[in-house]
Amino acid sequence: MLIVGSIVIRVDDLARQEAFWTAALGYERRSASEDFVLLGPPGGGGPNVSLDAMRSTRVLPPRIHLDLYADDQAAEVARLSALGAREVEWSRRPSDADFIIMEDPEGNRFCVIDGGG
Repeated sequence: MLIVGSIVIRVDDLARQEAFWTAALGYERRSASEDFVLLGPPGGGGPNVSLDAMRSTRVLPPRIHLDLYADDQAAEVARLSALGAREVEWSRRPSDADFIIMEDPEGNRFCVIDGGG
């Protein structure tokens, strides 16, 4: 049996991205080196997020992204925006979509899903 242990995000500015993802997810640093940081939920119980300081070519649309579920989607989008994320407009987004596309300060995309209902 396999489990998801860590989701790895390639980043340019390791310190900035650590600050963003730690605040965004409420995660804490588990370990770090010069070019890699492992973040995880306090007390365990969920997948880790690893930040890998390695340049890579940005591909749009991304081949993989995170879906983050929120009880109060509007509040979370506002909070994430204040942390440096931005909303991404998509012309094909259905008017009744339960997701908002966002990207972190370096352009890594994720969706905030309305999980409140």
